[in-house]
Amino acid sequence: MADAARSNLPPLALHVPEPKFRPGDTVDFSDVEIPAAGSVRRPDTAEDARGFTDLVYTMVRVLDDDNRAVGPWDPKLSPDTLRRMLRHMATVRAFDERMFRAQRQGKTSFYMKSLGEEAVAVPQAYALDADDMCFPSYRQQGLLIARGCPLVDMMNQIYSNAGDKLQGKQLPIMYSEKRFSFFSISGNLTTQYPQAVGWAMASASKGDTRIAATWCGEGSTAEGDFHSALTFATVYRAPVIFNVVNNQWAISSFSGFAGAEATTFAARAVGYGIAGLRVDGNDALAVYAATQWAAERARTNQGPTLIEHFTYRAEGHSTSDDPSQYRSAGEPTAWPLGDPIRRLKDHLITIGEWDEERQAAMDKEVADEVKAAQKEAEKNGILGHGLHQPLDTLFDGVFEEMPWHLREQQAQMIAEEEESGRPWARKK
Repeated sequence: MADAARSNLPPLALHVPEPKFRPGDTVDFSDVEIPAAGSVRRPDTAEDARGFTDLVYTMVRVLDDDNRAVGPWDPKLSPDTLRRMLRHMATVRAFDERMFRAQRQGKTSFYMKSLGEEAVAVPQAYALDADDMCFPSYRQQGLLIARGCPLVDMMNQIYSNAGDKLQGKQLPIMYSEKRFSFFSISGNLTTQYPQAVGWAMASASKGDTRIAATWCGEGSTAEGDFHSALTFATVYRAPVIFNVVNNQWAISSFSGFAGAEATTFAARAVGYGIAGLRVDGNDALAVYAATQWAAERARTNQGPTLIEHFTYRAEGHSTSDDPSQYRSAGEPTAWPLGDPIRRLKDHLITIGEWDEERQAAMDKEVADEVKAAQKEAEKNGILGHGLHQPLDTLFDGVFEEMPWHLREQQAQMIAEEEESGRPWARKK
């Protein structure tokens, strides 16, 4: 009866998002709206978030087509700072390439590159204070490199070898570095968001001055943890920066499945009543400026900020992924915002503070540095050569005090190993 009463209406239809380009398609990004560098206003950090909701629909950009820094967001960094930033970004790329090859050689089980996204984490490490707590996702190795974490230590963790301070208990690339205010990476998507908010709330309740920053991919904004975190941050004005790295693709699904067809990811800030920015994620100066601005808001009790970094994942999601199966091979080279390292290099050359010869020399130095670190790390073993940690450490480092049932299991395991007669290493 109900269907008969509505017989004059068209049938309902379900919309299923579809990426613009599939394997074999010609790529055309001409419909991507890119405002001119320097055209977006910069509100005062004390301004109410309701006064600049327009900024979530545009894009903060500093470097123009002539490689010059223009507009109100230009952070006016010294040439020395820009050169150090460029070197760290180049180090990330060289580190990624060598560890990617190590995985292909069977030296480790897994790796994730940040190719094309080096302008996200590295400039942000410069804009934050060294003791601000970072709650990263799995493509922010630039934070550790920019903060001075030894490459050998990072490689030891990737190899799960005898030098791995995490004793082989984490998947490769899921670093944990208390020394560098870098919270343990989790393979479960977006768990770091509520953790960052909780840490920031604790910092504020203690009257501390340190803030928190956290990162996730655009696909992770569909997780419930993302929205729970934003709710708590909104209510308590937690001093936290939410970074959404919109690199266009999750593992094999494009950003439309997380809502990109409807609006920007920065626009989620509007619904929560917090500050939001959309930034050219391949512009190191814009990323630095936006992070510095958000950090000042957090430090002056203006509350959280959500920053969408509009960028592109040039490589596969991980070494387990083959992007040629779901996207056009022409996408990475056609991306209209260019290569982040090249853009910063060209800016330094334009202002007379760099040249191609020094760039080539730096690239070689960085490659040699990463190669030497790999040789040093591999002295501690590689994942492909079996267990490197004493077997009885299997239960260590999980709880501050080992509960009784794990002590019993550990004793049972040791007894079984001794009974077997097989040789095994004990911890010293």
